[in-house]
Amino acid sequence: MARPWDVQATSGGKTGWRYGGPVANQPRLIIQLPRGGAVDRQLSAQAPRSIASGEVVVEVGPTDAEGNLEPAATGQVVLSVPSPEALARQAGEVRRVIARAGKGVEPLVVLVEAAEELREDELAPMLEAAGHTSRAVILRIIRDG
Repeated sequence: MARPWDVQATSGGKTGWRYGGPVANQPRLIIQLPRGGAVDRQLSAQAPRSIASGEVVVEVGPTDAEGNLEPAATGQVVLSVPSPEALARQAGEVRRVIARAGKGVEPLVVLVEAAEELREDELAPMLEAAGHTSRAVILRIIRDG
């Protein structure tokens, strides 16, 4: 069911839902997560400031039979972490891998294996790093934690 703040988005022939505040130009960060999962419910109930402001856009996507987010068609994976807490603990590494990715067309992707929630302090390193590249940056949460 669509929420009042949802915007329907189509990518690669698949339709999903995005939510967040108004987007001025292009968001600094795109978060992709499983539809109906814990993080989807958390962000729908109370989104962190960066999502509410439109600085971050959330794309809710379809899942496979086990509840995992279906694989993306594009993107260069630059880092994989077990949980969002690792993003805050490894902020320097997040900045380094995004900065070292160089120029290109494909979005840069940071994978989070599992999450129950996503907090502003966990998004901060991603937002900071995304501000230093011309490439799109995607945070993909694969499944509930």
